[in-house]
Amino acid sequence: KILKDLNISAPEFGTAHSIDEALEIANNITYPVLIRPSYVLGGRGMQIVYNDSSLSQFVKKATEVSGEHPILIDRFLEDAFEFDVDALCDGKDVIIGGIMQHIEEAGVHSGDSSCVIPAYTLTKELREKIKKQTRDLAIRLNIIGLINIQFAIKDNVVYTLEVNPRSSRTVPFVSKVTDIPLARYAAQISVGLKIKDINI
Repeated sequence: KILKDLNISAPEFGTAHSIDEALEIANNITYPVLIRPSYVLGGRGMQIVYNDSSLSQFVKKATEVSGEHPILIDRFLEDAFEFDVDALCDGKDVIIGGIMQHIEEAGVHSGDSSCVIPAYTLTKELREKIKKQTRDLAIRLNIIGLINIQFAIKDNVVYTLEVNPRSSRTVPFVSKVTDIPLARYAAQISVGLKIKDINI
């Protein structure tokens, strides 16, 4: 609902508890789809599938392991570029710490991929879209401290993949590159300091 209210695009998704539900969802959002048990955080339990047969095989194995937990199914953005943003927010103002670009294709788990600063394929227009969406989401979610957002771009459309209202593993990397101590500022913001009072 928040993404819709802010006019922000996201890949279609659904949750399933059975093969029949998974097939219906996958065919509604169209292949390829990224599928994983809901409790899986890393890349090992995830799979990209391109047809009903592969989906059925994977869901059968996944439901045996996951039990009552649902299976998550997302439209997979093939040939997309993925970006990570770390930012600070005090509930009113937002500072973008950095925009990183993943070297691997979108869909490779961020813990298994490499990223670089500056983002080398971003046009000025797309960079501004990412910055605006980061600000809009941070303010709407009333973030106090750090926020990490993962975006993907395909055919010049910016998709929001994931919003994490917390610090990310990339914060030390961004801080080192930009010489901005994001974690220190986040701690100060969390106890009441405002961004306008920080000399960044």
